[in-house]
Amino acid sequence: MYDILKRYSKPSDIKNMSMDELNKFSSEIRSFLIEKVSKTGGHLASNLGVVEITLSLYNVFDFSKDKVIWDVGHQSYVHKILTGRKDKFDTLRKFGGISGFPKPEESEYDSFKTGHSSTSISAALGMAISRDLNNQKHNVIAVIGDGALTGGMALEALNYIGYKKTKLIIILNDNQMSIGKNVGGISTYLSTLRLDPAYNKFKQEFNSTLLKTNIGKGVVNSINKIKDSIKQFIVPGMLFEEMGIRYMGPIDGHNIREMSKVLSMAKNLDEPVIIHAITKKGKGCEYAEKNSDKYHSVGPFNCDNGEACATKTETYSDVFGKEIVSLGEKDSKIVAITAAMRDGTGLKEFANKFDDRFFDVGIAEQHAVTMAAGMAKAGLRPFFAVYSTFLQRAYDQVLHDVCIQNLPVVFAIDRAGIVGEDGETHHGVFDISYLSHMPNMTILAPKCKNELKIMLRWAAKQNSPVAIRYPRGGDVSGTQLKAIESVTPGKWESLCEEGNIVLIATGRMVGQAILAKNKLNERGINVSVVNAYSVKPIDTDMIKNFCEKKYKIVTIEDNMMIGGLGSIVDEYVNSLDLKTTIMNLGFKDEFIQHGSVDILYKLYGLDVDGIVSSVEKLI
Repeated sequence: MYDILKRYSKPSDIKNMSMDELNKFSSEIRSFLIEKVSKTGGHLASNLGVVEITLSLYNVFDFSKDKVIWDVGHQSYVHKILTGRKDKFDTLRKFGGISGFPKPEESEYDSFKTGHSSTSISAALGMAISRDLNNQKHNVIAVIGDGALTGGMALEALNYIGYKKTKLIIILNDNQMSIGKNVGGISTYLSTLRLDPAYNKFKQEFNSTLLKTNIGKGVVNSINKIKDSIKQFIVPGMLFEEMGIRYMGPIDGHNIREMSKVLSMAKNLDEPVIIHAITKKGKGCEYAEKNSDKYHSVGPFNCDNGEACATKTETYSDVFGKEIVSLGEKDSKIVAITAAMRDGTGLKEFANKFDDRFFDVGIAEQHAVTMAAGMAKAGLRPFFAVYSTFLQRAYDQVLHDVCIQNLPVVFAIDRAGIVGEDGETHHGVFDISYLSHMPNMTILAPKCKNELKIMLRWAAKQNSPVAIRYPRGGDVSGTQLKAIESVTPGKWESLCEEGNIVLIATGRMVGQAILAKNKLNERGINVSVVNAYSVKPIDTDMIKNFCEKKYKIVTIEDNMMIGGLGSIVDEYVNSLDLKTTIMNLGFKDEFIQHGSVDILYKLYGLDVDGIVSSVEKLI
């Protein structure tokens, strides 16, 4: 089944393959990807779409010297297969196994660690400038998707490259998708280039005809002086060349011969080049081609029909999606915003029902937040549904455009806490820390899915910023928690009072605290449990009461301990001048690797046994 793949050992092998062998190799790699990802889960469709681009890169360049930076990085599986990691694919995204993203600690071929969108061109330009200052001669290539071009950072980088004229190759992998279907002006512009290749055909035929004679060569030299006018006439805009970057394309990104030819041409140019390659996300896998958004990132599945192995259960994202529709039915001022994550954040039904009140801005979180601020200032009620790790990209906009003006924007922060297999670039363990020091911001965390509904209803009526953070997946297994009846910022919920040790937990950690309490009871140890659903402001009255009664306090959160709930509680207790024993449980000052949520909780002492052990040590 894997004839060539079985014999393949190192990148230089590709340069010795015939075109027929390369095409066969691409088919084998696709089969290998489907087989392996069906067992481990991962980013399937995006990797199936870049097989030929990756093989073409290795056919032309020497990546023992040259550098390639993969934007986002979730499409680097083929690159990993070609660089000595094909035998490790059974460990993909597993704890201690290979990452689903580029990781320099894993291989010298991973030039730059990536995980978020729109960063590759800036990073590649920095590496190219370093190359030139050090008088080195290698090539630097950035591979970026069309969806990532909606990120302002990518456009800022293109603008500066056109000014600096640094030798750099950019491959624009144009599959008309990011996670969901792309939107906006950049997408429309690229569609124009895809559907109207008249300029490229004209240029090729014009030059090939004239260059056959000496007179014609002179005409070509003269005509170059007015080529910009020709481009403007045939392809309106020519955005990239007007920015000062040589444009080549559109070309078939699944044609290794053509891709290799164009890459070789670009390699010999001493200027920045953008190669516009048209690809199909999910290429070669029928169910992934038809539903590329569904198979962008998947859990284990049946590779024969694509059906998921695990039974789908209701998630926090599902609950948010249903509740925002209910709220939208009652209040026409409620609008929903997403940054290219309509389905992932649960907004599909809202988008279908309230098309005029749904706004997908593409991969542009900064723009999304400030647009929400403008909407709120003008009387609307915007809800921005966003993953915790991606809201980090809009820190200044949250602070400057929303909080300073005290505007009623609701941040529905999905994937708060650890997310598992996507690893360090995607864990949502910083949001309490980067939001809690912002004046006017209220931060809430539901302990169960029903509590999320209560919080959303409350947030919809407020006249100031509200952030509601909730985890990936559903409630903690083995717990049945009753939601609070109403939200009162600065007040917590006492779940049980059974001893002079109190577990103050927030969000998903409340379920863990209850299970730990039950286990401690079995060992003859009684503890009290508090649901700290209001992360900011905290319940100072309750904390003061615990301190006065000489309780030992344990805070539990799925956030970094620095700047987290524990830090906020510690700061207040220190101001009381009361001797109190406090222990903070959370994530310590380091980036968290990839692995299942259960394994990572255990590693950081946030599983039930870890909490029990910490309490016993405190005693």
